[in-house]
Amino acid sequence: MAHSIYICSAEGNTGKSTVALGTLDTLTRRAAKVGVFRPIARSTAERDYVLELLLAHDGVVPLTYDEAIGVSYDEVHADPDAALATIVRRFKAVEGRCDAVVIIGSDYTDVGSPTELAYNARIAANLATPVLLVLGGRVGEYQGRALSERLGDSDARTPDELAQLSELAVEELEREHASLLGVVVNRADPDRLDEIVDAVRAAGLGPVAGARPGGVVAGEASQVAVWAIPEDQFLVAPSMRTIMQAVDGELYAGDPDLLDREALGVVIAAMSMENVLSRLIEGSVVIVPGDRSEVLLGVLTAHSSQTFPSVSGIVLNGGFPLSEHIVRLVEGLKAGLPIIRTELSSYETALAITHTRGRLAAESQRKRDTALSLFEHHVDAEALLDRLEIASPEVVTPLMFEYGLLERARRERKHIVLPEGYDDRILRAAATLLARDVADLTILGEEIEVRSRAIGLGLDISRAAVLSNHDFVYVTRFAEEYQKRRAHKGVTLEQARERVQDVSYFGTMMVELGMADGMVSGAAHTTAHTIRPSFEIIKTKPGVDIVSSVFLMALADRVLVYGDCAIVPDPTAEQLADIAISSAQTAAQFGIEPRIAMLSYSTGESGEGADVDKVRRATELVRERAPELAVEGPIQYDAAADAAVARTKLPQSDVAGRATVFVFPDLNTGNNTYKAVQRSAGAVAIGPVLQGLRKPINDLSRGALVQDIVNTVAITAIQAADAS
Repeated sequence: MAHSIYICSAEGNTGKSTVALGTLDTLTRRAAKVGVFRPIARSTAERDYVLELLLAHDGVVPLTYDEAIGVSYDEVHADPDAALATIVRRFKAVEGRCDAVVIIGSDYTDVGSPTELAYNARIAANLATPVLLVLGGRVGEYQGRALSERLGDSDARTPDELAQLSELAVEELEREHASLLGVVVNRADPDRLDEIVDAVRAAGLGPVAGARPGGVVAGEASQVAVWAIPEDQFLVAPSMRTIMQAVDGELYAGDPDLLDREALGVVIAAMSMENVLSRLIEGSVVIVPGDRSEVLLGVLTAHSSQTFPSVSGIVLNGGFPLSEHIVRLVEGLKAGLPIIRTELSSYETALAITHTRGRLAAESQRKRDTALSLFEHHVDAEALLDRLEIASPEVVTPLMFEYGLLERARRERKHIVLPEGYDDRILRAAATLLARDVADLTILGEEIEVRSRAIGLGLDISRAAVLSNHDFVYVTRFAEEYQKRRAHKGVTLEQARERVQDVSYFGTMMVELGMADGMVSGAAHTTAHTIRPSFEIIKTKPGVDIVSSVFLMALADRVLVYGDCAIVPDPTAEQLADIAISSAQTAAQFGIEPRIAMLSYSTGESGEGADVDKVRRATELVRERAPELAVEGPIQYDAAADAAVARTKLPQSDVAGRATVFVFPDLNTGNNTYKAVQRSAGAVAIGPVLQGLRKPINDLSRGALVQDIVNTVAITAIQAADAS
């Protein structure tokens, strides 16, 4: 049976989607197959953005939108009992395909009433699923509805008010025989989190679902777990894209990618430009009457200036056409700032925007990162998993492996330099890494340009250092150091000064001189451009003669190591032995027990020829240099990976059929094999991970996705920690 959890709230506007996303993300760390189910759809007129967000998560089993929904509000109104029967039936179909299911209760988007919580409780009881109750730390626009109408109407709720609300909600749950797993107070007052937790915990919540001796939360098995997540302005702020929909507008000018930036305030610019300038707010949306072209141009100029706040976008209202000259001027400014046109009046536009709620939608990376970071920092994930009795998995899925990388990197907290600050993927990855506290970062580029682009993309990289690779002080220092190291090659100081301004050399010098613990580059540069400076400056570890690489191949149930697939074209027997030993060390570094298969076109003594003799000699060298390692070779891939084939070809081998480290005889074979496995088996290929250097430098594919960059930075941080 799946270990499911029912996330419901006592009212609307609690930010339940943040808790649902965090819970889903947590479950994928232990459960290989996680499902999502929504008993009551938000709307039949438009798709449920919360459900779409969760279904898009990498760890969710393939479910269609319709499979993940129980019934509509209309069906509940028509016949609650029949609707409940349909919900149970459709849930069981999802549950049968999963190890765990996250169930998201209704959102009070219908006519809010006290009976909605009771119906959610009734569903949870019939699904035999414990409830994680979400309470809203603020009354907000739904004040007066459901249980909140029996409380005060202040914005931020006090600890006593939340305790009272929890008592009322628990009464509803108990009345419908639903079991309570825990309580999360979301959007809570950041200055009173501990008070809120203590007050709610003292409110007499009753026994925890499935409580047993030797409890999992501070030894209190009989108590319901209580957590509080603080309010965050970005999670409740609407994006410019959402605002465009709210005012029924169209993108008139600007970069469409910048529509995902959040609007943190509203400025109505229906006054002289001088007065508008004094009222601009960082991250605000500015409403400009369509016939006030001088105000439009003034706001665009202020946005481009470094002495005024950066705004999120402009809404031109009234439907007035701009003159040809103004259109040309706006186009020539190339500000990129989204300019939206709407037919609404100033009042109607302002009203529509101020009534627009922020959505935790799939397209908003910053909101997703912020939500996950808040959940990770304020909810005890291990306690939650233990209460659901989800045991540690025997298999390791790609997602589990990636989480393991991030957790280890987070514990080590190393400093990584990212030289390609003008690539949007680097900025997006940096925002995720900083939000999740994976590493400290330095990004190379001109600070004004890098930070402006990040702000425009709606990304928060404020905690990263941004350093120009043309900075006179650093260029002078790096040039002197580089010239000393390369003087034997005839490098002059002037040549060194020019060379170290290249981002790869600049970043490598930072690592070599201890200004950073590692470097990740290659999203916009070739492998040779990325790693050549490390050959000249950092060099290899003692006892290692060659720099090589591996890919960490995350299959459906395990992680294998493939090397070398990126660096050495045609290794000698000695180099192949080096690659094997380095690959085994890398495997152990990432929790993979190394069992080395030295691959060839023949197995054992059956083959002859220069190629197989090279592999045979390399295998002997590995045994001589590292007798503690389990190694087999020459061996064919099928005999190394398949236990049935191994019993036939090498029945006495400890490696055959169980290999975890696959060493290819040449780059041609290795590169093609990893790509074939990646495409045909759906494996996640993490790498290339460089090995053999004294300090970690890692290369990215120029087609790298944001998650690839995040993973590579985590790997680099782990390598740096092991090297220190």
